[in-house]
Amino acid sequence: MIRRLLVADRGETARRVFATCRLVGVETVAVYSGADSDAPHVGEADYAVRLDGGTPRSSYLRGDLIITAAQRSGANAIHPGIGELAEDPDFASAVADAGMIWVGAPAKTLGVLRSKRETKALVAEARVPVLPSFTDPSEVPGFPVLIKPDTGAGGAGLRVVRDAATLLEALASTRREVGGEVYCEPYVEDVRHIEVPIIADEHGAVIPFGERECSIQRRYQKIVEETPSPAVDPGLREELCRAAIVTVRALGYVGAGAVEFLLDTNGDFWFLELTPTLQAEHAVTECVSGYDLVRLQLLVSEGGSLPMPGPPPIRGHAIEVRLCAEDPAYAWLPATGTLHRFAVPDVAGRFRPLPAPGLRLDAGVRDGSVIGVHHDSTLAKLIAWAPTRQEAARMLASALTRAQIHGVATNRDLLVRALRHHAFRTGDVDTGFLDRRPEVFAPLLSAVDAVRLSCLAAALAGAAARRASATVLGSMPSGWRNVPSGSQTAVYDGPTGPVEVGYRMNRHGELAGWWVRTVDPEELDLAGLGQAPVAGDYPETVVVQAGDERVVLDVNGIRLTFNVHRVGEVSYVDSPEGSVALRGLSRFPLPAPDAVEGSLIAPLPGAVRRVLVVPGQRVRAGELLLTLEAMKLEHPVHAPSAGVVASLPVHPGTEVDTGELLAVLAPE
Repeated sequence: MIRRLLVADRGETARRVFATCRLVGVETVAVYSGADSDAPHVGEADYAVRLDGGTPRSSYLRGDLIITAAQRSGANAIHPGIGELAEDPDFASAVADAGMIWVGAPAKTLGVLRSKRETKALVAEARVPVLPSFTDPSEVPGFPVLIKPDTGAGGAGLRVVRDAATLLEALASTRREVGGEVYCEPYVEDVRHIEVPIIADEHGAVIPFGERECSIQRRYQKIVEETPSPAVDPGLREELCRAAIVTVRALGYVGAGAVEFLLDTNGDFWFLELTPTLQAEHAVTECVSGYDLVRLQLLVSEGGSLPMPGPPPIRGHAIEVRLCAEDPAYAWLPATGTLHRFAVPDVAGRFRPLPAPGLRLDAGVRDGSVIGVHHDSTLAKLIAWAPTRQEAARMLASALTRAQIHGVATNRDLLVRALRHHAFRTGDVDTGFLDRRPEVFAPLLSAVDAVRLSCLAAALAGAAARRASATVLGSMPSGWRNVPSGSQTAVYDGPTGPVEVGYRMNRHGELAGWWVRTVDPEELDLAGLGQAPVAGDYPETVVVQAGDERVVLDVNGIRLTFNVHRVGEVSYVDSPEGSVALRGLSRFPLPAPDAVEGSLIAPLPGAVRRVLVVPGQRVRAGELLLTLEAMKLEHPVHAPSAGVVASLPVHPGTEVDTGELLAVLAPE
């Protein structure tokens, strides 16, 4: 019987498990690194143990430290979370050897799952459809093919090859990148990623929970999940669930997990893998089934029998999006910094199945959380449940639009556009959804007036804040102090670059005119700024209210409210039209230092993982020089042109910040 449970994970995963433990009367233990001492999951546990080491590899992924922490805290069970430890057979064995209950898949099964090719062979013997695998390039019958590492997860090392001429080089390059064996399998175009979540107990019961559609992905990682899939009818659902049950029994699996498949346009499907964890998208399954999957996990790990006789019925529709700290417009580069505000409106449930149509938020962050480079970029998962798919999508998109997420760049706008896209609304999705639809990456605030009005609101709020500050200091009375013939101006770095916003007030304190215009960054110190443009197409605007945090404008007879949150030089402006971050700029910026010609600088903060060249080495244009690891993703740094490596000041393990020098290439 589980009495006290240590969760070997962090963020929303740990908080999710703790929520169920509180309901069933199990005491909880959190683990944390030094950087996470103030993290929400630490404060929610009954006990917490600090782990030495500042990176995940030296803290959260150290199985020996986790077991020691469990012993010190009096825990008699360990939940591995949803990360690498949940898939590590050695860690599972060590937990059992220490005399504790393991809330996960059996170590023997995890050992089999470690090799994707071995797993596929066993599943094929059970007559579940699988794609053929090839390790010998001469055996590849045709193209395109997908190169895959035999071990690992998260989409690392996957590469599509479309002709025989590049196959050998691609295989060798992938082996170097992943540091292990690789193989090929046919690459199926226009395919969906479908998975069947399951729970299996040690008494032979295997319960599938319908299917989840996980096709909208970036870099082979899911960002939108839903259940049921719009492409799966009752007959196909029965086939998928039957194949999942056969797979689970063939592999001797016990616990919570998901059997993943590829599904083509003809309705044919192939086994992809069995993921031996609760999975990040488990919330949508809880919403449509009404079952607490963590509770079932705990029950099975204690040797209990599953309480349902068969698959539960599916009620309504649930969609989940993953809010990530990253910039989709710049190759999904991770974003770091302080999360100054994190607020999602109208959230009815947290970590629990929803009893009625509404929103559920599974978050590992809060106001003031520091987003670093060492962990996954996911900030939170927002889930909508409604009787129909259209209602769930509309509700989720609306909540995302009205959310206030200040301090780091996120994929929020892209998620909104994806949910509102005609192809998504009609169920026309597959794993290439984002690749074929560049319009999803366009700025959410496409209307010029929406951006310009946000700039005006920021300027008005800034002026109100300065007046309030001056009043407190006693230097001037409150109220408008604008000279009727003069202009008030501010310069911001906005979504499309530097802009100047200006406005004039009349003697009655009414807005007499305003403008927003693009500014050349090299001309910020010119005297022409501050002068009103000769002409401009600006809507008739009346200032209804102009406070330091709230500005209300009447625009052509339509009233809009802008909430302005200022942090330092940045104004975060939220309105019904979306959110804009505006950084105040000086009219007289300091000159930037000249960089050495041929310098390659870090595009993001992170740690150098691998260095594939040495000083003096000749390289080709596009050749991989090194990789940076940030937020559990590996980011390649390629040579922009042919040349010679003149300088290489970094080595594996070097921590770099954005803009730091990685290498210098000299022309041949």
